[in-house]
Amino acid sequence: MLTAVQPAPTSGGVAALRARFRDGKKALIDHFLQSRASAPAATRLVKALTRHVDATLCDLWRSAAMPPGAALVAVGGYGRGELFPYSDIDVLVLLPSGATTDALRAAVEGFITACWDIGLEIGSSVRTVDECVAEAQADVTVQTALLESRVIAGSKRPFVLFRRATAAVMDPAAFFRAKTLEMRQRHVKYEDTPYSLEPNCKESPGGLRDLQVVMWVARAAGLGRSWSELAANGLITPFEVKQLQRNEGTLKVIRARLHAVAGRREDRLVFDLQTAVAESFGYQATRAQRSSEVLMHRYYWAAKAVTQLNQILMLNIEERIAGSEAAPMRAIDEHFLDRGGMLEVARDDLYVERPHTILETFLVFQQTPGIKGLSARTLRALYNARNVMDGRFRADPANRATFMEILRQPQGITHAFRLLNQTSVLGRYLWVFRRIVGRMQHDLFHVYTVDQHILMVLRNVRRFFIPEHAHEYPFCSQLASEWDKPEILYVAALFHDVAKGRGGDHSDLGAIEVRRFCRDHGIAREDAALIEFLVKNHLTMSTVAQKEDLSDADVIRAFALKAGNVRRLTALYLLTVADIRGTSPKVWNAWKGKLLEDLYRITLRALGGAKPNLDAETEARKQEARQILALHSALPGTEGPLWKTLELSYFARHDATEIAWHARALWRHIETTEPVVRTRPSPVGDGLQVLVYSPDRPDLFARICGYFDGAGYSIQDAKIHTSRTGYALDTFQIVRPGYEGDQAGYRDLISLIETQLSQALASDNPLPEPSRGRVSRRVKSFPITPRVSLRPDERAQRWLLSVSASDRSGLLYAIARVLAQHHVNLQLAKVTTLGERVEDTFLIDGPSLQQNKAQLQIESELLDALMPLR
Repeated sequence: MLTAVQPAPTSGGVAALRARFRDGKKALIDHFLQSRASAPAATRLVKALTRHVDATLCDLWRSAAMPPGAALVAVGGYGRGELFPYSDIDVLVLLPSGATTDALRAAVEGFITACWDIGLEIGSSVRTVDECVAEAQADVTVQTALLESRVIAGSKRPFVLFRRATAAVMDPAAFFRAKTLEMRQRHVKYEDTPYSLEPNCKESPGGLRDLQVVMWVARAAGLGRSWSELAANGLITPFEVKQLQRNEGTLKVIRARLHAVAGRREDRLVFDLQTAVAESFGYQATRAQRSSEVLMHRYYWAAKAVTQLNQILMLNIEERIAGSEAAPMRAIDEHFLDRGGMLEVARDDLYVERPHTILETFLVFQQTPGIKGLSARTLRALYNARNVMDGRFRADPANRATFMEILRQPQGITHAFRLLNQTSVLGRYLWVFRRIVGRMQHDLFHVYTVDQHILMVLRNVRRFFIPEHAHEYPFCSQLASEWDKPEILYVAALFHDVAKGRGGDHSDLGAIEVRRFCRDHGIAREDAALIEFLVKNHLTMSTVAQKEDLSDADVIRAFALKAGNVRRLTALYLLTVADIRGTSPKVWNAWKGKLLEDLYRITLRALGGAKPNLDAETEARKQEARQILALHSALPGTEGPLWKTLELSYFARHDATEIAWHARALWRHIETTEPVVRTRPSPVGDGLQVLVYSPDRPDLFARICGYFDGAGYSIQDAKIHTSRTGYALDTFQIVRPGYEGDQAGYRDLISLIETQLSQALASDNPLPEPSRGRVSRRVKSFPITPRVSLRPDERAQRWLLSVSASDRSGLLYAIARVLAQHHVNLQLAKVTTLGERVEDTFLIDGPSLQQNKAQLQIESELLDALMPLR
């Protein structure tokens, strides 16, 4: 039993009272941290803290010599009697009407000052009853705070008058509307999902505030002041009361431990604190998952349940307030009704009596025009029928047929599957999906939990088939318009990451799961084989496009062999684009889109029987480049002097527009002794394309990277080429992270880059030490061990250097500097940024790479360079 230390008598002075208050609070928090992490323990803590603050405030009130007609009122969460370790302490000093004497003002100021002096950081307001009524009429926030008020000290008479007066001006319908709009705005502010990776356990969707909103609108409407009272009034069932209490308890204990561990008011489960909070629960890391993942999985399940229950209760309360319970309904069929655009079950026990109708609900939702959601009655029926969805339900042929019908519908796929997941039906029907609901992904580029990522990928695939979205990704939409069975891609999207978090290769494990699904759901053998191929290889295409040399015929031949045919290639391309777009808004960009499309088109030609013919391809690009030069009024033969110095590999790695641009920019500078820098807005996506032409030198790439790093640019791609005459011809795709301007805005930076980079390359000063840029807060919480791999290519003529590390400023320069110091020549660079992780690949050569000792030295120095500043 928690007991607070009693406050010191007023004669003990402010210092003694401060010590008593501080020590009493610390004793309560320490006792809580040492006790079992349970909801009852959190409840005891918040009540004990409330009593401790009550006693201290009463003592201060008496010392302040307040007049008999004044009252001290607790409002907000403190008024509710739920004071978390570092919650706000909101109080109202309620004065008699007309009481504005100097002595009274001095007494009030003395009381508030004394509160702060002893460490009570109160939020205070001083009002008369009339002023409270006026503010409540004008401000819904004031109404909300006053709903949960209680008197702490002083006269009860003004408090009774205050409660009567504020209740008299309450308009339940207007209050409900205002709180609903306020809740929607709050949800948008907190990413509109309960699955944020750093959720606010109070304010995020599914947080404690969602439960408080329900209670506020219920109190305002006179429907009850507790869950049991709401049940007595027929708004919730006894089962829902238990679920509300259990999940509310989970959120409370997490919030209380979060405050206690942080030692401050912190309601966000930020990465920095997740592990410490998890360990305070006694969770331990295992090989399969971190301790923080266990905690967050528990939080997400509670937040999801709160989201469902909030929706049910808010719809019920709205019906009760609006009196729309008896509104006329239109029959859809014998099982479902249309209640003002909401899908309503014909009777409460429908799902228990006829389990087949559970999945039929979502099929009817898709097929019925005008239906925009599920009614409170339907949501409640689904929530209470979860035990019906057992192994027999999942194995029922009728349910399997209905599920496939949902997937084959021409519209409503995305909304139906979001509803399936929100109502927990998807996880109950696809048991393998249930295991990844609320599972975090600590790979620094996924910003969604696994289930939300999967639904995002499903949405992206679906949009390829909707003409209204054809402007987003025209090529994908073109391919989708010629695809005959969209459900193949939908199933692949649902299963591509379904085995995340088990340990082992999730692609292989997912392929096993989807093979079983296809067999159980009667999917034709050929289609099932394609779906299994997609799940097993859903990472392959992005890996090849972003890490391999697409001008290498062997690379294309190997990928074409894996794809096998055009149908599989097209499906893999569509799934890959949807998957990358569904990881994070930061990961996808137009340059990655171009790499994927280039790989698709090159492989398509190879699969059509056209063997890679580099000479023919080169001639075609040259001819197209000449046409572009002619359009820019270039004289015939302008390209000749430059092209004579270039190897075949140059034309294989650059498209016709780049080749023409280079020729126009350099035809007068073929034998220059000074660096030539030319910049233009990138023809692919945002950012700039920078051309550097200079006599080659070992440290050239390092100096270029050093300039871009110092100027605040991020290199997305680098094409490195050395001419027969010893000149470096390098092309870079760069962007400025956080740049808010449009593509035209980059034009202002072009002359600046050309001048400054030319000056930097003309310098002979030693390369400066790389700055150890600080990593982000997220990277600190989920660090990536730097990795370096150095191996010969298949022809044993050049070397492939692969590095993987947490992203930070100056990283590429640090790598380039090590290579320059060992006189290693760079022939190709593939720069890949995945959120806050980089995976870069370099094609290199040099005499030092032929010596084992030198290789080890280079690898060791690279690992040192990849280490971030802590």
